Amino acid sequence: QLLFAEMAEKVEKVHRTKRVFINNLDSYASKCIGKFLSTCVVGASVLGSGEQDVEEDDERLSQDQKIKEGTFHIVGTCANKNSCDDGRPTYVLEEYFQLKREDLLECLMECDIIIYNITEHADQIEEASWAISGRPWYVIYQPKMYILISTVMTWALSKPVDPNDSEIPFTEEDYRRRRAHPNFKEHINIEKVVVKMGKTNSSLFSTYVVASGVQYGMGEQLFHFFFKTSWLGDVPKVPIFGEGTNIIPTIHINDLLCHVSIDHLSLKVYVKQVFHTITYVLGPGKTQRVPKEDAFLIRDLSQMDIDTLFVNLRIEAVYLKENFNIQWACESGLVDNIDRVVEEYKQTRGLLPVRVCILGPPAVGKSTVAERICKHYKLHHIRLKETISETLTRLESAVKMEDPEAGDSATSSELLETLRENMNQNGGRLDDQYVIRIMRDKLKSKLCRNQGFVLDGFPKTYEQAKDLFYADEDEPEEMKSKIPPFNKIIPEFVFSLDSTDEVLKNRVLNLPECLVEGTSYSQEQFLRRLSSFRDSNMEDETVLSYFEELDIHTEHIERIIMSVGKPKNYGATSQEEEEEERRSADRRLRKESQERADTERMETAEAQQRAARWEEWSKCLEESKKREQDLLEAQSVPLRNYLMKNVMPTLTQGLIECCKTRPQDPVDFLAEYLFKNNPQVE
Repeated sequence: QLLFAEMAEKVEKVHRTKRVFINNLDSYASKCIGKFLSTCVVGASVLGSGEQDVEEDDERLSQDQKIKEGTFHIVGTCANKNSCDDGRPTYVLEEYFQLKREDLLECLMECDIIIYNITEHADQIEEASWAISGRPWYVIYQPKMYILISTVMTWALSKPVDPNDSEIPFTEEDYRRRRAHPNFKEHINIEKVVVKMGKTNSSLFSTYVVASGVQYGMGEQLFHFFFKTSWLGDVPKVPIFGEGTNIIPTIHINDLLCHVSIDHLSLKVYVKQVFHTITYVLGPGKTQRVPKEDAFLIRDLSQMDIDTLFVNLRIEAVYLKENFNIQWACESGLVDNIDRVVEEYKQTRGLLPVRVCILGPPAVGKSTVAERICKHYKLHHIRLKETISETLTRLESAVKMEDPEAGDSATSSELLETLRENMNQNGGRLDDQYVIRIMRDKLKSKLCRNQGFVLDGFPKTYEQAKDLFYADEDEPEEMKSKIPPFNKIIPEFVFSLDSTDEVLKNRVLNLPECLVEGTSYSQEQFLRRLSSFRDSNMEDETVLSYFEELDIHTEHIERIIMSVGKPKNYGATSQEEEEEERRSADRRLRKESQERADTERMETAEAQQRAARWEEWSKCLEESKKREQDLLEAQSVPLRNYLMKNVMPTLTQGLIECCKTRPQDPVDFLAEYLFKNNPQVE
């Protein structure tokens, strides 16, 4: 009985979990497939789960929590080695990089479901073909499933269903008539192989082909260039390559994954022109047609992407609509669900606005700190004077019909006239109501809503803060319920700088005259501004107290990076990285050249110093020797005179006598002679 119970438990466990292989888990679609399946219970229906958020709690759940019994166990390969080096995702059980074919075969044989995605990387077609046609799947003993995620580009050149009516869409029944784009011949060939292999042993080895439309949502793939261009706002108009009248089949990535049972895969595509909607909701709101050839100049678009952008195809998933009651994530398409798709795009890519306010007295360094924050986080530096000037310039352009879309609720000419009249009445200054209106419009601009901003020295009073950040009628109820209520443009982080009046005065007095001229840092204006700031902050209701009422507490300036966190923006583009590498290389070469020049200059200087020191030392040595010689000669004169007077005459006479006598011992003879004839010896 224990044996049978153990066997039954093993059988139940086998049915409770399934192992799924997915290629290129670090790619867009494969990653979404893996995340979704890792949350699905084997055998459970996923119909009606369109609102399920597969991203939810990814960061909070641990590895043990993410991979549970009864869910699909995800294994697969990754295309980028850095993805493997950074550690496998929490929803992945095993991840491999550049497996050998024998190791890959062993991995595939251990899996119940094999999914190959060839929509992003054409180099995976050969491996996907080998995985299904190069293996004896007809001798397997447990049911396995092979799913090929392909592309509608295999339908791109299909002849119309009705030559007289090109608007009749293709359906699943027309798959035998499909004709592929010239660059997608390999895709359609492998589709045919997969379908054929599914007929060899269908009871144990079933195959499916999913011809997916252009996928969107959850961070974007093909449309990412247009989302990114709109979000960054670097160009006044987002390009549309060609006429833009072609129809592109599209499908939300969750509709491809969440609403299709693992046992019944079909196609759901939507045909929409989306670029106007993307730029209107996310970017400058304007597009311009450019030649098709310009698409090849965009580094972010591959040849496969460009081919897909120019496809003109109508497809309708009739079988799926008629046979399944499914709640789609975006059944009405990208245009009608653009707000949801944009929010997914921001959340998935971590593109969240950072809103900062820096307050403090004049000349305390607010602008310097703001510029550094903007550079680090790629935010917009919002200053009152520049914003007013920008608004006036924009209104003037609108009045001249240079920019007819500029302006507010009132006509541009009326608003411009009102602002000029108010400035004339107030000596070049605007009343608070107009200042608040201009600043609010600026903070609500798409650039500030997308990337965020650093508000430099504004608002200055409690009333200005209250008017600027007061909740609008269209704000959510949770914001209106706050006391006081506030809107979406209120800063998340508030930093307050301060210093003594003496330090601030000395700083301004020490500024170069060229920097002070024409600014508000002249002595009279600065003292007036400083006095006004101190007076306004002596009151009970200050700007800082307004933020404190909203539980937005003032942060210490030294903890900016710690408080704000990592940048929530796009990193450097490939062009910017190349330019930065080039600048770094130039700096490195200049530094090395400078170091070599400095080294050579130091070596030359040292050699010159050594030569000069050697010459000086040699000269000193010669002079020392000469002085020593002169001293020795001077010291030897008395001795020489003494010898010449007292010794040499007797010695000479002795030598003469020695020569005459020629004694046997000349030395003894000479010594005896000198002793006898010494004049000092008596």
